Amino acid sequence: MTQNETIWSDLAGHAARLSATTLKSLFDQDPGRFATFSYRLDDLLIDFSREKLDAKSLQSLLELASASGLEDLREALFNGARVNNTEQRAVLHMALREGCGDRVEVDGEDVMPAVRAERQRFLDFAESVRRGEYSTVDSETFSDVVSIGIGGSDLGPVMVTGALRPWHNGPRVHFVSNVDGAHLFDTLAALDPRRTLLVVSSKTFTTLETMSNARSARAWLEQSLGSDQAGAHIAAVSTNLDATRAFGIDNSRVFGFWDWVGGRYSVWSAIGLPVAIAIGADRFNQFLAGAAAMDQHFRQAPLAQNLPVLLALVGIWRRNALNLPTVAIIPYDQRLARFPAYTQQLDMESNGKRTTRDGQPVSIASGPVIWGEAGTNAQHSFFQLIHQGMDKIPVDFLMAARPAACDDTGDFRHQHHNILLANLLAQAKALAFGRGEDEVRAELDAAGMPPPQVDQLAPHKTFPGDRPSTIIAYRELDPFALGRLIALYEHKVFVQGVIWNVNSYDQWGVELGKVLASAITPALVDATATADFDSATNGILQHVHALR
Repeated sequence: MTQNETIWSDLAGHAARLSATTLKSLFDQDPGRFATFSYRLDDLLIDFSREKLDAKSLQSLLELASASGLEDLREALFNGARVNNTEQRAVLHMALREGCGDRVEVDGEDVMPAVRAERQRFLDFAESVRRGEYSTVDSETFSDVVSIGIGGSDLGPVMVTGALRPWHNGPRVHFVSNVDGAHLFDTLAALDPRRTLLVVSSKTFTTLETMSNARSARAWLEQSLGSDQAGAHIAAVSTNLDATRAFGIDNSRVFGFWDWVGGRYSVWSAIGLPVAIAIGADRFNQFLAGAAAMDQHFRQAPLAQNLPVLLALVGIWRRNALNLPTVAIIPYDQRLARFPAYTQQLDMESNGKRTTRDGQPVSIASGPVIWGEAGTNAQHSFFQLIHQGMDKIPVDFLMAARPAACDDTGDFRHQHHNILLANLLAQAKALAFGRGEDEVRAELDAAGMPPPQVDQLAPHKTFPGDRPSTIIAYRELDPFALGRLIALYEHKVFVQGVIWNVNSYDQWGVELGKVLASAITPALVDATATADFDSATNGILQHVHALR
C-alpha cells in the first residue's frame, strides 16, 4: 500500500468514527472549538468549526496534501512550469496581479515587462473612456459600454462589476453572453448607439456565440453611425489582430493576453477592461493587489495555516471522505449574487475530470457540484431541502462585517446589515445543531397545544441538524477584499486538483458540444439540408421546421 493509499484509508476510518457522533457532541466536548478550527489572514477569517471533522482527521488531510507533492507543484506553478500538461502551457494568471514576484520566466523569457505594459495600455484606455478623451464619433462622452463575451470572458467581469457597484463612477456597463438573440436585443433596446462603446472579448476572435453577438451589435451601430464609423465605437480583447482589423477595430483599441491565462482565470487581464471602465484604474489595481496578497499567503504560509489549502482539504473531506457530492455557495451579500455562478465555472470546469494527469482513469470522485444563491433569498427557496432533506449538503457562507462603502453615521444600511448577518448566523447554527423532537414537543406544550396536535406536528418541526458549513468573513466587500476572495477560491481549486491528480487547467469537455453544434446548424438553417444524425436529433429538427 502506498503512502497516499494509507492516508486515504485513515481518512475513511476517521469518517466512520465521526459518523457516530454529531456536531453538537463535538461542540459539547470542546467548547473552544471555534478557536481551534478558525483561521485568519488580516481581517479575513475562515471558520471550519461547524464542519464534521476533528484534529485527527485534519492532520490526516494535511498529510495527504504533503504526500500528493503539493508544495513542489505549487512552486512549479508560480515558477512558470508547464503545469497544464495536456496543452503544454504554463499557468500564470497570478503574474497578471504581481503575485509571482518581480521576474517570472516562461521558456527562459521574463514575461513581467509585457504584462505590465499591456496592463498599462488597457488601464490607460479605460481612463480615457471614463474622462471622455476617447469619445464618440460626435465627440461626446460614452454613456454606456456593452461587453460581449462568454464563459470566462464574461462571468468574471460580470461578477466583479456587480460586486463593486458602490465604486462605479464611469459609464454604465452592460454584458451580453448568450447567443440567444433576446440577450442582445434586451440589452441594446434601451441604449443609444451614438453613446455606446462595444468591447468584444474573444482570444481567437472566432468564438461562435461571441462573434454572432458582435456582428449583430455592429450592425446595430451601423444603423446610426454608418459602416465607416461604427468601428470607432468598438474595442476588443483578443490576440487575433488580423481578425480585429477586418472587423474595423484599430490596433490601438485591441488588448491582448497570453496562452498561459485560462479563460476562467482571465479577469485579471485585459478581459477586465469593462471592470476598469466602471471603477477606474486605481481601484482595479486595488483589486489586483488583494489577489496578490492571497498569492503570497498561499505560496509562503505553512500548510497547517494556509487558507486556500485548508479550504481545499475541507472540500476533499466533504467530497471523498463523507461522500457529499454538492456544495452550496451562499453569499450573504447581494452584490455577490453572481459569485456562486463564477465559482461554479471555476471549480467544475477545472476539476470536473475523469482522467488523471497521466491519462489514467480517476479512481475517486473529483469535483463537487457547485451551486447557490444570495442569502436571504436562498432561505425562502431551497434551504428547506438543506435543513430537512434526505441528503446532507455542505454550505459555504460568505459575509462582510459591514456594508460596502458605508459610513458610520447609523444609516439604514447598517440596520439591514444586522438583520442580514443575524440570518446567516441563525442558518449556520440551525444547520449544525438542529432542533430535537423533545425540544419541539416542550415548546408546543408550553404554547398550550393539545397533545394530539403536538403528536401530529412535532415530527414536521424537528430538524436533524449535523449539517456541515463553513463561514468566510471579511471586513467589507471592497476591491481589495474581492480580489483576495477570488484568489482564495482559485488556489483552493488548484490544491484539490493536485490531490485528485487531475489537470485543473484544460477543459476538453466543452469541445465536443461545439463540434456537434457546427454540424447541426446547417440543418436548422435549411430544412432540405442532408441530416445524417440519430433519430432523436432528426425528429426534433423535423418538429422545429414544422413549427416554423
